[in-house]
Amino acid sequence: MLGLPISYRVWKVWRRNMVTFMRTWKVNFIPPFLEPVLYLLALGLGVGSFISDIQGVSYPRYIAPALISIAVMNAAFFECTYASYVRMYYAKTFDAMIATPLSIEEVIAGELLWGATRGLIYAVLMFPVLLAFGVIDLPSSFLIFPFVILAGLLFAGLGMCFTAISPGIDALNYPSFLLITPMFLFSGTFFPLNLLPPFIQIIALALLPLAHVVIVFRSFTLDMISLSILPSLVWLASATLILFIVSIRLMKRRLIV
Repeated sequence: MLGLPISYRVWKVWRRNMVTFMRTWKVNFIPPFLEPVLYLLALGLGVGSFISDIQGVSYPRYIAPALISIAVMNAAFFECTYASYVRMYYAKTFDAMIATPLSIEEVIAGELLWGATRGLIYAVLMFPVLLAFGVIDLPSSFLIFPFVILAGLLFAGLGMCFTAISPGIDALNYPSFLLITPMFLFSGTFFPLNLLPPFIQIIALALLPLAHVVIVFRSFTLDMISLSILPSLVWLASATLILFIVSIRLMKRRLIV
């Protein structure tokens, strides 16, 4: 697969993480339900009452796809940074798995797939909440789920790259605040990108994955599908493939001592 020695055994790593996740499912399932409610009440209905329609839709409907995008980003990225670092360095889970017939590449690929799955779980749990608020359209909104997996893999790969080069778990605070926070704010999430200066728009579309995820998700949830999302789809697919390969190679370099 992709020139890497990866087999079906990656799903054993995925299953191990899934079993661990489900042991505390009550705690894990609460945030995806509460986050959209809080955002929609505070921003959508609160701040939104002072904002006229944006691009022909109400403010709560405008930010709804961004909420899903942010949840997928956070779930996948932080799963493959802090959680993966703990499994690698403190719990020695990686060492235990590599001692089996699993290869290093399969362990990391399994971690990436699990990070994407965690993003998918969050999106699935948020979906009925957004539907209950009436801020997404059916049936076009169902089309986001294949792209949730793609976005989850992208952010998982991005997070794993930082895990591979971080000298310690505290160093993971740097990408969290210097990359994730700017993406949260400047990716067309809570206001249109075209309100920003042109050079910031260029930077956002060139370097911030969340900007393209929001574009794609917004087109589906608002039933505004057009060829204009094609560049974002190509960008996401290319970046996901690159980060998947690079993150595995960086982690292999770190784990082989």
